[in-house]
Amino acid sequence: MQEMKLILASGSPRRRELLEKLQIPFEVIVSECDETLDADIPAEQAAEVLAVRKAAAVAAEHPEAAVIGADTTVILGDEILGKPKDAADCKRMLYMLSGTVHRVITGTAVFWAGHSFSFSEETLVQFYPLTEADISRYAASGEPYDKAGAYGIQGLGALLVRGIQGDYYNVVGLPVARLSRELHRLGILKG
Repeated sequence: MQEMKLILASGSPRRRELLEKLQIPFEVIVSECDETLDADIPAEQAAEVLAVRKAAAVAAEHPEAAVIGADTTVILGDEILGKPKDAADCKRMLYMLSGTVHRVITGTAVFWAGHSFSFSEETLVQFYPLTEADISRYAASGEPYDKAGAYGIQGLGALLVRGIQGDYYNVVGLPVARLSRELHRLGILKG
């Protein structure tokens, strides 16, 4: 049984679908916060910093609710691969990821009743070696342009992935199993 109103501070349809797995009512309010990162923030902390920022912005307007913010980063070495700017940038990222193992980190933050809690979840993703034809075909599909690292594991991007170590849903954009446990532990969800 839900104790308080729940808000997802994200416009991501994938996060919305994942949060629906909890089978609890929630509202979506997209955060309009600044997502610019300071250069001195380590890549491993970037997703959690942005998740906190998103949740805090919505929580300030809705103090009666429990607000969930999330952000996902794709990291190769120490470089964060964001959403591609255009086809050339998309192909550049896919060439970089070809045949490698990279990290996907989703930061998640919860703000409720004057409290806050945040965590990061990391999943390792290994790509097959990709041919120029693989990369061109996937870039032409249109799928990679609104996704960090220029791929979506839940769509056609699944054809690029050799394997993962960790939570699949974390790569999609929300570590929903851990989030559920944290919401129960924090007393935000009952039952």
